Amino acid sequence: MAYPAGGTDNILLITDSYKVTHHKQYPANTTVVCSYFESRGGKFQEIVFFGLQYIIKRFLEGTVVTREKIEEAKALYNEHFGHDYFNEEGWNYILEKHEGKLPMRIKAVPEGSVVPYKNVLFTVENTDPKCFWLTNYFETLLVQVWYPMTVATNSRYQKEIIAKYLDETADSMEGLPFKLHDFGFRGSTSVESAGIGGAAHLVNFMGTDTIAAIATARRFYGCDMAGFSIPAAEHSTITTWGKDGELEAFRNMLTKFPNGPMACVSDSYDIWNACEKVWGEELKDEIIERGKSGGVLVVRPDSGVPEEVVVKVLNILGNQFGTTTNTKGYKMLPPYLRVIQGDGICYESLGEILEAMKKVGWSSDNLTFGSGGALLQRLDRDTQKCAYKCSYAVIAGKEVNVFKAPITDSGKKSKKGRLTLEFENGHYETKEEGKGNPIMDALVTVFENGKLLKDYSFDEVRGNAELELVKQRKEMSGQQMEDV
Repeated sequence: MAYPAGGTDNILLITDSYKVTHHKQYPANTTVVCSYFESRGGKFQEIVFFGLQYIIKRFLEGTVVTREKIEEAKALYNEHFGHDYFNEEGWNYILEKHEGKLPMRIKAVPEGSVVPYKNVLFTVENTDPKCFWLTNYFETLLVQVWYPMTVATNSRYQKEIIAKYLDETADSMEGLPFKLHDFGFRGSTSVESAGIGGAAHLVNFMGTDTIAAIATARRFYGCDMAGFSIPAAEHSTITTWGKDGELEAFRNMLTKFPNGPMACVSDSYDIWNACEKVWGEELKDEIIERGKSGGVLVVRPDSGVPEEVVVKVLNILGNQFGTTTNTKGYKMLPPYLRVIQGDGICYESLGEILEAMKKVGWSSDNLTFGSGGALLQRLDRDTQKCAYKCSYAVIAGKEVNVFKAPITDSGKKSKKGRLTLEFENGHYETKEEGKGNPIMDALVTVFENGKLLKDYSFDEVRGNAELELVKQRKEMSGQQMEDV
């Protein structure tokens, strides 16, 4: 049997089944429904808001309702329910009255903003009184901003840990943007999720092997090149040489990539022997020579207890190649030699590894991290308890403050009335029941009646999300330059 080609590109089909019946469920003479999105709590006390622009550009912008899509949706829903619950009249009205553009308004905090949880992040309402049912029809789609938002948040908190240790043990924070590299593509649930989540990570860092992330940032945030990478070995390219051929496999990496950084996985057999004998003796002169033209060997262990393995690898390499001491009093490998730890990396393990290095006198600047599954997939909507709830309606001309307050869970109590997000005395506060000052509202109208009204660049997003510590250090550096 042949089916229409719209599928999940049909905006009428991107919702939960039961929402198709909701146009019949609101009180008579409802003309306005306003809902909001927030992080009700969760693992991290502040969130990085990111990804709504992707959803708007991908699904909501422009003419998204057509005769063909209405017919496809009607046929599908009638078969799905076994009854005619589909709001054909409402969708036809949007097609004819609004030329297929959605009569909705979305106001949101600027992308990249760092906002404490339990605050409104965006609001949605209909702009045509006959389309009151539209606001919550799109809850399913709009709530999916939880994913890029949570990835960006998780990534930023890891950046905060790395920045802290760099500040304590390194001469500079210049390498921070490349200290957490994304290897999460293969662990994602789809190419689309890799693109969305990978772009969210790039809000905070600039190292990635997730090409879909670069493409997503380019298409939806106008960033020509959001992330960078280097040549790197995997176990297959080393082990195909055989155990006895490991030396030649390593030498091949040095000779085929004579310039710039190059990473080589070194634990295929015996990581200690690889560091001490192969890299540290047999190939030592070639590594040093390569370093004269800017070449950097990045040694990658990939198994064992991370904090133990990293320290031992650093110690062996330090013994073989020598070390210097930076201005903070911590050891540095020669500039042509670094280490990357890409196994077992997550928010919880970063601090353990960096603290272990610090205790034995190693600067965190010697190490880069790579993260796969934990970066893009070890999280869900409940990580930050994301929710979309109705807070305000107009029924028969009367304004109504709408809320829920379950007696069994006070944490699910929702906000009431018209909402504003205001920044006062250095912190955000959500004002409810229309009691806020619209002039002070941090929520910006980003979408209205089919049009994207605010198009954030990736640079803007990154600027909004930058760590305060990094901003402070840049200001201090700039002041020092002025003093000179």
